[in-house]
Amino acid sequence: MASVHESLYFNPMMTNGVVHANVFGIKDWVSPYKISVLALLYEMTSSKITLPERRRLNKLILPLQQGPDLTLGQFLKTVEECCPKTAYAVKLRLHEMADGELKDMEYFFSTLPTPFTAFDSEAYKTSVVGLFMRHMLLAYNKLSFSQVYKLYKSLQHYYHSHYAKPTDGQVCVPTLAADDSDMDLTSTEDTVGDRADKEELDTPLHESELRCDNTPSRGPLSQKQAEYFLSRQAYLLKNDENKALRPAALQEELNNMLKFNPDFAEAHYLNYLNSMRVQDIFLSAHSLLHYFDRLILSSNEGKSNGDEGYGRSLRYAALNLASLHCRFGHYQQADLALQEAIRIAQESNDHVCLQHCLSWLYTLEHMKGSESTVLTQDSVKMAAHFCLPYLGSLDIQSLVQQGAMQGKAAHKLMDALKDTEILHWKHSLSELIEISLAQTTSIWRMYGKSTMALQQAQLLLNMSSLEPVNFGVHQNNTEAFAVALCHLAELHAEQGLYSATAEIFQHLKEQFPPHTQHSKLWMLCNLKIQFERHMNNRKYHLAEPLVKAMSALNKTEGLYRKAQVLKALNRSTEAYSILQQLQVHCEKTKCTEIIIRVMLSTAELHWESSSFSTALPLLLQALALARQHHLQSLASEGVLHLAFTQLMLGIPGQALTVLHEAMEPILAHGAVIDKGRAMLLAARCHMAVAGFRLKEQGHLGQHSAALAVDGLNEAESYFSRLSCKERLRDVHYLQAQLHRSLGQTAQSNKSAMNFRLLDQELQSPAPPVFMQL
Repeated sequence: MASVHESLYFNPMMTNGVVHANVFGIKDWVSPYKISVLALLYEMTSSKITLPERRRLNKLILPLQQGPDLTLGQFLKTVEECCPKTAYAVKLRLHEMADGELKDMEYFFSTLPTPFTAFDSEAYKTSVVGLFMRHMLLAYNKLSFSQVYKLYKSLQHYYHSHYAKPTDGQVCVPTLAADDSDMDLTSTEDTVGDRADKEELDTPLHESELRCDNTPSRGPLSQKQAEYFLSRQAYLLKNDENKALRPAALQEELNNMLKFNPDFAEAHYLNYLNSMRVQDIFLSAHSLLHYFDRLILSSNEGKSNGDEGYGRSLRYAALNLASLHCRFGHYQQADLALQEAIRIAQESNDHVCLQHCLSWLYTLEHMKGSESTVLTQDSVKMAAHFCLPYLGSLDIQSLVQQGAMQGKAAHKLMDALKDTEILHWKHSLSELIEISLAQTTSIWRMYGKSTMALQQAQLLLNMSSLEPVNFGVHQNNTEAFAVALCHLAELHAEQGLYSATAEIFQHLKEQFPPHTQHSKLWMLCNLKIQFERHMNNRKYHLAEPLVKAMSALNKTEGLYRKAQVLKALNRSTEAYSILQQLQVHCEKTKCTEIIIRVMLSTAELHWESSSFSTALPLLLQALALARQHHLQSLASEGVLHLAFTQLMLGIPGQALTVLHEAMEPILAHGAVIDKGRAMLLAARCHMAVAGFRLKEQGHLGQHSAALAVDGLNEAESYFSRLSCKERLRDVHYLQAQLHRSLGQTAQSNKSAMNFRLLDQELQSPAPPVFMQL
């Protein structure tokens, strides 16, 4: 919840006039790039363009007007992607001016449509195009003759530099000459004093990779360019980190910006967000403190509101610092910062800040492993009292998460989430709608309802965002979407659809590259799927290297997988030691799922020493715990283990009775491997009930024989879908024995031949069939 709460304190997109033009020492000017944009707008208003192309160009207008200057090549390429014909017309228009005379540029300005008379075109006075044209015409008319000549020479240099061929083969435009760079719109005289800021590269901030290595440092930015850059990058970091600048490139741009204005508070905050991406605790804390220092000392808030603005900045600074330490697991420092924020908020009687502090307080207690349900309930009540729907919804979702971990019934949790969804749609909180759907998917997944989890994941992935889509972002690169896609990948892998799973992970890798903050989700999910696949195929040498990678992402998961590998390699003593250590740790952290899995694995260790009666208490305890917490998939797994133990103890009839209880949920929601194991175990139970023994030829009951044959055939189909050759070898072995006892020589020989082929292909000794689940 840290990232969600941080957005409540400050949003760089909502600056309150903190950045001033005189901060950077630069005034607006008529640049060659602006003339290129003007030529594009002129062609849009005077030529016929198809509707799809016009829509694409309309979306391009504001970024071109407000963003940093582009080189001519970048500008034409951007326009050509939207409308090739218009890009060619703009190129011809610029060619006429740059290769012609000064009167050609003057003629171009004289032919521009007048915004006050163009009622039926995009150039009307109240439109975006009309306002830009009015601004350019007024600016051009205020220029003196010498400034017009300089503008013309700058346009020639801007145009011809595009066709220059650098020796290194890269497109690098040299800086403009000092006499050609500054076209002052605030004076009609050609003064020398206003030329302090002369050199500026044409490479935009968001395309740093196009620079040459020997390019000099970028000069200061204008007010609009700085605000546009900061708002764009902050928005992308929040909604689509993949499209934002890479951490190193963004750090370089921010350092360059702060070099010209060290007191630029919003740049320090964006630096803080960028440092959080790479988990740089020192730089993130340093930038956060600098942000609030500058905000308090130099912002309008501190000056206009006096002590109130000063105190507000202080308490929110302490609150942000607490959230920062929470994210890095520094609970003691987070608690100290949080207590400081609470103290300042109480002194100022700021109930909204106190409510934020209360939300962080229960979050901190939950992270430390303490009981925080009471605090969360109090936070929900206070959020409702102060009409804070965003915080109230987060608190309810936190309560639902705690309830799921404590074993509350699914219908109670869904009722609580239904109330929050009403709140989300009422206030159009699309971010919380995404979080709610992702949380619902996770809850159904935890409860073992794969069909419901799949439905919720698809609902989220196909949902249209309620927020205005800026900068080409489609609201599909948030943590909620990453969680939903990971669940979708797991569900496909469980059904043996590994090609579809690979496509999902390829999409995740593209949308959430390894350097992004949510990449750990799909990395861990991918490792778990690969590990389970290798373990199901009994390729333990391939599964073992994955344990270290999982441990780096999640120590608990890595430790559990290590115990599984050790158990498979018959290193029972080491596996048992790790399982006991893991169980103690999970009991402290109240991780019920891992506790149940540890109990089941410990019972399997007892099987290896033929201590089936010793495994029964553990299995019954795990089954009771799974049912208490409504974990259907783990309960079904416990039933399989219990039925197998009863079969080994010589009571196959009781094993069949227990197994029938779990068969329906396994076939409805279980993984393919679980379905195959269940059908194989049922077939073995039917064979045992009928009195079948490997070394004894006896008469089998027709009903039990038919059920055993059907069960083995179904198990074979399930294992074939997963290409589990080790398990298929076991099935063919049992089929050969069963058909031989029934006198079906042809089927027996066929199964024996399949067994022999697989045995030769695997070239590994087969474990005892009757000792494996």
